[in-house]
Amino acid sequence: MDFQIALLLGQDGLTNGAIYALLALALVLVFAVTRVIFIPQGEFVAYGALTLATLQAGKLPATLWLIVALGAAVAALDGAQALRHGGARKLPRILALNLAVPLALWLALANLDLAGLPLAAQVLLALAVVVPLGPMIYRLAYQPIAEAPVLILLIVSVAVHVVLIGLGLLFFGAEGTRTPAFSEGTLELGATTLQYQTLWILAASVVLIVALYAFFGRSLYGKALRATALNRTGARLMGISTTMAGKLSFTLAALIGAFSGILISPITTLYYDSGFLIGLKGFVGAIIGGLASYPVAAAGALLVGFLESYSSFYASAFKEVIVFTLIIPVLLWRSLTTHHAEEDE
Repeated sequence: MDFQIALLLGQDGLTNGAIYALLALALVLVFAVTRVIFIPQGEFVAYGALTLATLQAGKLPATLWLIVALGAAVAALDGAQALRHGGARKLPRILALNLAVPLALWLALANLDLAGLPLAAQVLLALAVVVPLGPMIYRLAYQPIAEAPVLILLIVSVAVHVVLIGLGLLFFGAEGTRTPAFSEGTLELGATTLQYQTLWILAASVVLIVALYAFFGRSLYGKALRATALNRTGARLMGISTTMAGKLSFTLAALIGAFSGILISPITTLYYDSGFLIGLKGFVGAIIGGLASYPVAAAGALLVGFLESYSSFYASAFKEVIVFTLIIPVLLWRSLTTHHAEEDE
């Protein structure tokens, strides 16, 4: 390997590691707040990219029908719960948020020239279609069993992952797709050449990480999420809704996943099931951070990106094995240094 190849591999590792870092942060956030190991995180990557590709083809994305169906289910559950507790006055708000908004979005998309819209508008519309799936999935699949043991929540995550994979195949088909780059061209930096899309990925990743840092440190909702992550019972006693915290964490996870898929779709072909492997590599970074530390998880995800890139040069047939083997020493170390505590019943 010469210096030029090393730089190219390092560029790929940094680009992939930035995406894995975003997914790792989302996984740590969801687990810290809800105790859910969110296996379907990768599906939002695929849904975001493929929804954008569908919009650019001038078609209505099938994910639009999914948010309408899930919104109707959420409206039915919340409406029934409100009526049982004498909260009939809440019904208009419930119906507006969960049913009227998705239908209004469908109506708007049906009357727009989707293929002729600017790229920024297409990206925003794709996010508007995919991101609501996060809190809806939390409401339907996780909120009813929010106090269940972690193992039960993990089993539900596996079930949600399988359902979303099947729906992805139904919605988008088995063929892969790419989207146009945000900016065409390359930038010469000494001995290496950077594509503008790579710069977009790195810049957007840094902006998202800084925005998350500011959100958790400065905003009221961010502090509520941190309080819930530290002590759910204490947060509830202080008037913080753990249900709100769960929905907000899933919304952020869906936003990060969908936007990550949109960022990488111009540089790699994505299929309906591509997000699973990408999400697993983000999960490796989250495991390195103990599903608790955001900086360590981000650093671990960058390590995964570089390890994957350089191992693809030396042993391309075993690069996935090498990446996932990284979990073994981390788990062994944590097993030897962490005292086991029985989960409260």
